[in-house]
Amino acid sequence: MDYEVIVVGGGHAGCEATFAAANKGHKTLLVTGSIEKIAMMPCNPHIGGSAKGIVVREIDALGGVMGKIADKTLLQMKMLNFSKGPAVRSLRAQADKVAYPKLMQEELQKHKNIDIIEDHVEDLLIEDNTIKGVKLSNGKEIYAKAVILTTGTYMKANILVGDTRTVSGPAGTRPSLYLSENLEKLGFKILRLKTGTPPRIQRDTIDFSKTKMEPGDDKYYTFSFDDKPYYKLDEQEPCYLTYTTEETHKIIMDNLDKSSMYGAIQEKLGTGPRYCPSIEDKVVRFKDKERHQLFLEPESKYFDDIYVQGFSTSMPHDVQEKMVHSLPGLENAKILRYAYAIEYDAIDSRDLYPSLETKLIENLYTAGQINGTSGYEEAACQGLMAGINATLKIEGKEPLILARDEAYIGVLIDDLVTKGVRDPYRLLTSRAEYRLLLRSDNADLRLRRHGYEVGLINKRQYNKLVKKEDNINKILDELKEITIKTDKKITLYDYVKRVENSIFDIEDKLKNKYDYLELEQAEIIIKYDGYIKKARKEADKMRKLENKKIPENINYDDIPNLASEARIKLKEVRPLSLGQALRISGVNPSDISILTVYMKRYFNDNR
Repeated sequence: MDYEVIVVGGGHAGCEATFAAANKGHKTLLVTGSIEKIAMMPCNPHIGGSAKGIVVREIDALGGVMGKIADKTLLQMKMLNFSKGPAVRSLRAQADKVAYPKLMQEELQKHKNIDIIEDHVEDLLIEDNTIKGVKLSNGKEIYAKAVILTTGTYMKANILVGDTRTVSGPAGTRPSLYLSENLEKLGFKILRLKTGTPPRIQRDTIDFSKTKMEPGDDKYYTFSFDDKPYYKLDEQEPCYLTYTTEETHKIIMDNLDKSSMYGAIQEKLGTGPRYCPSIEDKVVRFKDKERHQLFLEPESKYFDDIYVQGFSTSMPHDVQEKMVHSLPGLENAKILRYAYAIEYDAIDSRDLYPSLETKLIENLYTAGQINGTSGYEEAACQGLMAGINATLKIEGKEPLILARDEAYIGVLIDDLVTKGVRDPYRLLTSRAEYRLLLRSDNADLRLRRHGYEVGLINKRQYNKLVKKEDNINKILDELKEITIKTDKKITLYDYVKRVENSIFDIEDKLKNKYDYLELEQAEIIIKYDGYIKKARKEADKMRKLENKKIPENINYDDIPNLASEARIKLKEVRPLSLGQALRISGVNPSDISILTVYMKRYFNDNR
């Protein structure tokens, strides 16, 4: 049977890509090495976090599934940075590692437009530089109009512990052995990356009295804009905080040569994550720090594994035992699963268009860790966008490209296709120059219309958005009309603008009844009005450069006076616009000026 879309890999990117294509009405095949491992969480047991929680809300706003599944299966929910400004607030849910994948699998298996095959894709079927389908490990060929590769950390994966290297995918699963070689033959540049995971501890062997409890928030939150909370505040699972000690650091330094990362394996290893380093990296790089914080996180209500967040390592098992037992509260802890590092192949993400279609093979898309990212959320949002854009192309429509001032998803994809990666990419609030515009609270206002236009948001959801927008505008109008007397007569709008005042103090004075989220949105708009307008002005200025498209047939070698580094980088990336060109590392404003003059002279570009 032929399909319209084939998705390769059942991780978080693969799930979103499959649902996006299927929910848009396209017959979709998901090929995965193991059905029971679909949506598996091989590393941390949480969804969201700093910046990432905003991405999950963006996924939901566009019509994706991660937020809805997380809401239904979480163990704990927190709003990070609530005491700070709204630009950095972000939801983080403690996820249930059993319930989350189980529910995702059930939803996939009952969908009328989705078929699932348990196998590995070893090669791609290509004619005239256009994807035609895939070849499975058993030799079977399956055809489709578009293929989305979401191979995660499985391509040529090796598990690293001490001086041993084992051919294996995450948690002992079978890796993909030949796909990356075949991609390289097609002209893709292959990168070698690595990441790691910490040990898991048996809960009842931990003395929690020596740690600090970290409970969930006492206020309800959801990732999804459509659902009410499924959890009860007083039934949330707590996490716990502990720290490394002087003894921990001594054990690490005394055994550094036994770590896979630090010489135990003599061959060259892939590049590890800069923003989620191993505990060895932390101790070596930050020798002045007396201790590093670690969070003890429950993995599921169905078993007793505790995840030691921040304690990733590739030390031998006997050294891991000593390290764990040096931690307060874990002196007698039993390790259920040892930590390990994993090394795998990825592609150079500069070989992609912003639609996530590859430049080398038409109708072939890639998403997730194959593009050099880390994290479930980064993978999921790419899978969603690849699924949307693959089907839009099948439908003969233009791709959906989110700008940097529209979404963190736009920031992430632009960073990937413009700058590429040297180490696994992690999304941070500091990467978003317009983060005041890209808040957790307004993801639906920013993106739900896009979801509706591409067919993933229904009419009921769209009408709810329109009503919310209307009510926010009504609140602002009412606040400007109604006056009160304080030290002087002022409008309620000016009252709310003062730092010490809240819109909820004068809620009863409004003519109409509004819900909490509408009032919150109005208050943010009022209090941050000047900053928001400034950010919007900067974004609009950059949009003008984004609208200046660079001709596809431009020859950078013909442009006189370009700096040599800029010439090399422009030829590598082949940016689509002057805005994208300006964001390439090594391309300076002077190079953009030269490029602009050249375009005006030789391409009659007088915009």
